[in-house]
Amino acid sequence: MTSADPSPTDISDGPATAPVSRRAFGGLAGAGAAAAVGGLGSFTALAGAPRAAASEPAFREREFRAAPGRHGRRPNILFILGDDLGWADLSSYGAPGIRTPHLDRLARQGVRFTQAYSGSATCSPTRFSLYTGRYPGRTAGGLAEPIADRTVGLDPAHPTLASLLRDAGYATALIGKWHCGYLPDRSPTKSGWDTFFGNLGGALEYYSKLGLAGEYDLYEGDATYKDLRYYTRIITERAVGFVTDAGRRNAAAGHASGGRPAGSPWLLNLNFTTPHWPWIADGDEAESAEIVRRIKAGEPGALQHRDGGSLGKYREMVEDLDRSVGEVLAALRRSGQEEDTLVFFASDNGGERWSYNWPLTGNKASLQEGGIRVPTLLRWPAGIDAGQVSHEPVFTPDWTATLLELAGARPERGYPLDGTSLAGYLLRGERIAERDLFWRVRGERALRRGNWKYYRGKGGKDQLFDVVHDPREQADRAAAEPQLLRRLRASWEAVDGTLLAYPKE
Repeated sequence: MTSADPSPTDISDGPATAPVSRRAFGGLAGAGAAAAVGGLGSFTALAGAPRAAASEPAFREREFRAAPGRHGRRPNILFILGDDLGWADLSSYGAPGIRTPHLDRLARQGVRFTQAYSGSATCSPTRFSLYTGRYPGRTAGGLAEPIADRTVGLDPAHPTLASLLRDAGYATALIGKWHCGYLPDRSPTKSGWDTFFGNLGGALEYYSKLGLAGEYDLYEGDATYKDLRYYTRIITERAVGFVTDAGRRNAAAGHASGGRPAGSPWLLNLNFTTPHWPWIADGDEAESAEIVRRIKAGEPGALQHRDGGSLGKYREMVEDLDRSVGEVLAALRRSGQEEDTLVFFASDNGGERWSYNWPLTGNKASLQEGGIRVPTLLRWPAGIDAGQVSHEPVFTPDWTATLLELAGARPERGYPLDGTSLAGYLLRGERIAERDLFWRVRGERALRRGNWKYYRGKGGKDQLFDVVHDPREQADRAAAEPQLLRRLRASWEAVDGTLLAYPKE
C-alpha cells in the first residue's frame, strides 16, 4: 500500500515556510515524504502503536517563543470537520486508492494523531461534544443520535466554544453543517457564532439543497439563501472569503486597541458535508436531478442514496474535500495569517458505506474503533513543530478545553468540561495525566484507559481489548483480566450515572 508524495504542482499554496526548532530539524530532514504517507512502511504507525516508524518522528515538545512584537498573541482558530470520513480515508493514514496531497501537507507541517477519537459515533452528538466540551449525554439535545426531531437541539443558554471565545474577544463564524437544532430557537447565531452560512440539518442533496424532509436547507444567518451550485464549492468559497477578509481587517487594524478591534483573533468552524451521502461529486447533475425527483415524489430514504455510489465516486468526493481544504489553506497563507492560525482537521465520526477503515473494525454509529477513531491533524506554525506524530489517546472534548486555554478563555463554573486541555502537552511537552475516555450510545458503551478499552455492544457482552496492539478488537481479554474489566466497567457506570437518561422509545 503506497501513496506518492504530492509534487509541487499538486499543492496550490506552495512550499512550507514555517520555522522549526534546531533540535527538530535533523529528524525532519528525512521525514517529510514519509510523514505525508503516515509511515506506511510500518504497520505500527497505522495501528497507533506507541512507537512511531523510524521515518516519522514521535511527538516532541517545542520551547514556544512568540515572534518579536507578537508576545502573547492568541491564535486564530480554523477548525475543519469532514463528514463521515473514515479512519484511513486519507493517504496519510493509509488509503490505498485516494490521494489527499493538501491534507498530507498539513500533516507534514504539524502533528498527525494516530489515536484520536470523536466524541460520539454519529454527527450531532459529536458536534455537541465539541461545542460544549462535554459528553453529549449532559444535554437533552445530545441524546439524539443524530438529531432528526426539530423540537430538540443545543440550548442557547448553554455556553459554547463560540460564545466563550466571543466573550474573550474573538470574532466567530460557522460555515457549513450545523446539525445541532433548527430555527427559530436553535441556530448557530443563538449559540455564540457571530455569523452563520450553511445547512441546519444532518444532510442535504448537494445541488438542490433539499434536506431529509424535502425542505430547502441553505441559510445565511436565519434567512434562506438561494444558490444551486455544488455545495462543497459554495462553502469553500465562503470560507476563502472569510479568511481573506479577516486578513485584510488585521492588516488594516495594525495595533488597534479598545473594545473588539478589527484585528481581533477569530474562530472559524468550517464543517463540510463531504463525503456524507448522497454520493454525488461535482458535475453529477443528472444523478442529482434523479435524487431530487425521488425526494419530491415522497420516496422514503431517497436522500440516503442506498442504491447509489461506488468506491470510485467516494474517491472523487474525498479528493474534492482535500482540494477544498487546500483552497482555504492557500487563502490563509496569502492573507499573511498562516503563522498565527491554529488549523485543526478531523472527521466528525467514523466512516460509513464506502470508507476504508483498515485495520479497525466497525463503522459510523458503532463504538468499535472504526466508528469513533478518526483522522486528526493539527498545525500551528507559531507554536508547534512540524513533522510529528502523536500516539496519545485524545477525543473531541479535549480540543474544546485546549482551544479555550490557548485563547485565554475559561469555561463557566456551572458547566464543567469533560475534556482535558492538551495545551501543556502540545506546547511544553508535559505528560497527559492518565484519564478515561468515555462514550455512550443507545445499546453500546465504551471506555478507554491507557491501552485498554472496555466495550459492550448491542449483544450485551462485556469485552476488553488492548487496542494499541489489537486495534481490530479481535482478542477479547475479558476472561484473562477480570479485575481490570470490573474496574473499567465500574468507571463507565459511574460516569453514566451523572448523565441524562435516554427517553423511552
